[in-house]
Amino acid sequence: MEIKSAEFVISNTDVAKCPAGNLPEYAFIGRSNVGKSSLINMLTGRKGLAMTSQMPGKTTLINHFIINESWFLVDLPGYGFAQRGKTGRDQIRAIIESYILQRPQLTNLFVLIDSRLEPQKIDLEFMEWLGNNEVPFSIIFTKTDKLGTNSLKDKINTYKEKLMETWEDLPPVFTSSATKVEGKEEILNYIESINQELEKSDTSEE
Repeated sequence: MEIKSAEFVISNTDVAKCPAGNLPEYAFIGRSNVGKSSLINMLTGRKGLAMTSQMPGKTTLINHFIINESWFLVDLPGYGFAQRGKTGRDQIRAIIESYILQRPQLTNLFVLIDSRLEPQKIDLEFMEWLGNNEVPFSIIFTKTDKLGTNSLKDKINTYKEKLMETWEDLPPVFTSSATKVEGKEEILNYIESINQELEKSDTSEE
């Protein structure tokens, strides 16, 4: 897939105020400082589309971007930022959960995982919650340029083994490096393949 246009549409905290219509939405989420904004900018080829910051927990809104005038990329708040305090974390969780559970246009949720870290309880619990609520999601391991080839392979295999303790089947898994522009083609082609399936389904129903 080639990104020909990517434009900001709206930011809000209320799922009811998200864009009208039935265009598919692909949302990106992860723990604070996982590299979400950098990944979004890399995928779209727009350096400043999603704001990057040295301060974790910057994104606190549901951000919609229209891509190729045919689907939405959604930047969701990061979860688990300790310095927000319990009230702040609860507010962010409410925003995230309302979008994920109440937005029928959500087609796939990309859960970002820092490839350098051991499996984190907060990520595992979040993915288990997604599974319990039958939310379609995929995993993107970020910052892969920070590890050597063998180390990265070991980290991902360890993570998969941990997931298989509670999952019968694993969701699609991708790797990415915003710095080296790696993973872009695979992720965008995956989105395109889903969009094509949706178009076929819509055509068959007419």
